[in-house]
Amino acid sequence: MKPKKIVLAYSGGLDTSVMIQWLKEQYNAEIIAFAADLGQGEDLEPLRQKAIATGASKIYIEDLKEEFVQEYIFPALKADAVYEKKYLLATALSRPLIAKKLVEIANLESADAVAHGCTGKGNDQVRFEVGISTLAPELQILAPARGWEFKSREEEMEYAQKHNIPVSVKKGSLYSIDKNLWGISVECGVIENPAIEPPDDSYQIVSHINNTPDIPEYVEIEFEAGVPVAMNSERMNPVELIMKLNTLGGRHGVGRVDMVENRVIGIKSREVYEAPAAHILHEAHWALQALILDRECSHFKETVALKYAELIYYGLWFTPLKNAFDAFVNTTQSFVTGTVKLKLYKGSVNIAGRMSPFSMYSHKLATYDAEDAFDHTAAEGFVKIWGLPYRQGNGGRVF
Repeated sequence: MKPKKIVLAYSGGLDTSVMIQWLKEQYNAEIIAFAADLGQGEDLEPLRQKAIATGASKIYIEDLKEEFVQEYIFPALKADAVYEKKYLLATALSRPLIAKKLVEIANLESADAVAHGCTGKGNDQVRFEVGISTLAPELQILAPARGWEFKSREEEMEYAQKHNIPVSVKKGSLYSIDKNLWGISVECGVIENPAIEPPDDSYQIVSHINNTPDIPEYVEIEFEAGVPVAMNSERMNPVELIMKLNTLGGRHGVGRVDMVENRVIGIKSREVYEAPAAHILHEAHWALQALILDRECSHFKETVALKYAELIYYGLWFTPLKNAFDAFVNTTQSFVTGTVKLKLYKGSVNIAGRMSPFSMYSHKLATYDAEDAFDHTAAEGFVKIWGLPYRQGNGGRVF
């Protein structure tokens, strides 16, 4: 059954700009656009006129930066969620929030379908559709880019020109770029060849090492219950804090990532990422947490962090397992309060100090100087018991 009203996740980029006109032609339906301000650093108001001129009957433009940070970024930070050791999940974290807002607008407008601009090879189709179908299984989901007639971005640009649709992408500059407050993802073009170094113009906000200051810069981050609340002793709104760290880290070349990753659908993809603030905050959080959590909790949390990152990457945000992990993570973060000092220099982030009122670190137990309070005589019995299974019954065998 053809939908009569469709809510489209609209970025104003090439795909979704073309998609408004294409959906109208295919379904003869009313198209309502939705654009999210996730801190991509662009004025979205021009999208209002553009969407209407392209054929949308209405557009919602919502500032979601605060919600994005508090409800999506910070939970991932507290969980230490990093996909395949490098990707700090900027794009992936934004997708469940967009999916939730699409459902809310569809309910508000009594729409019977939602649409997105994801291709059949990407991760975002999974993230959007699993999220939407979990929250509103009755909604029809349309994914034009999976089956429409365009075989290349050049063909889309020709269609846009034919229908007088303004687009920002030009021939010869075919990167696909997704930006938000937490980071930038870049793909397509020459980046698709993993044997070639990413060109300088593929990076948007992080300076090349050759253009970074020759003097290190120090920054202090204060955390409360696992969440950053202050920078250099100044308490600030979390959105402002992340923006300042993006500028600071970008200036020092911090946060560039070039990786080949395993996509949800099974193919490998070469991606370029920039996430200065995310990189700094993850390093700081990890350092502070190491002072506070006991060994078994710390080690088990690494297992949870790995799975938590996979759930985000796989589009499984609105799931019982993710909720259960949140309960565990929030418990571990109860006492992750303190300050971390970091040194930024030539693309690196080094820990220059950390302190917490809940630190389990004891100088008297750790030191080798005259203040040493550790009972060395107790170690002999411990070592014997610890190694007992390997002295008994093996007959000297090593497996």
